[in-house]
Amino acid sequence: MSLLEMKHIKKSFGDAEVLKDISVMVEEGEVLAIIGPSGSGKSTLLRCATNLETPDAGEIYHEGQVGLVFQNFNLFPHFSVIKNITDAPIKVQKRNKEEVYEEAKQLLDKMGLSDKADAYPYQLSGGQQQRVSIARALAMKPKVLFFDEPTSALDPELTGEILKVIKDLAAEHMTMVIVTHEMDFARNVADKIIFMDKGVTAVEGTPEEVFTSGNVRMREFLGKLSAK
Repeated sequence: MSLLEMKHIKKSFGDAEVLKDISVMVEEGEVLAIIGPSGSGKSTLLRCATNLETPDAGEIYHEGQVGLVFQNFNLFPHFSVIKNITDAPIKVQKRNKEEVYEEAKQLLDKMGLSDKADAYPYQLSGGQQQRVSIARALAMKPKVLFFDEPTSALDPELTGEILKVIKDLAAEHMTMVIVTHEMDFARNVADKIIFMDKGVTAVEGTPEEVFTSGNVRMREFLGKLSAK
């Protein structure tokens, strides 16, 4: 069953055409990785999918709640960890407070942060803050969880923490769409990969199909990454 369908999405900012007729479909339990150079439209596509941007043209359908994990955490600095996680389920979804708090504690335990419930974001490392933001997104019980370059603000050691959390979610068949610059991670975790270039889908397929593609731009992109 498709949990996300985006059909013929177009988006411009002024004279800059950022998305040029993009279509995406994500099945239940599937992990889609979106890769490509900076400025290719990856994050704009994600923002359209999560209603943070309105496309100029096209249709978007998603089944149920969606969650979004930002690259810069976006935690409320004046809220404790537990309040960051529980605030929206209680106030927006009007769910039972005791039930939400119990689930939040379970999520913190799952993230290895059971001792950080009363801490504030400034007291946490970047990796811990990102794990809290993942727990916050999961607390809303999303059908699809979106990640916008979840490791770009982290150093290599902390990046490994977050990639493990996402791998564990994939093993639980969480439906996810991940914009990432971690190529090995995309290859190992994704069921399907989209390579975007200049606002279009240049290559789409399984990790094997995408990474062995003869597409010139894809080869150039991978070549630049391996040269770093």
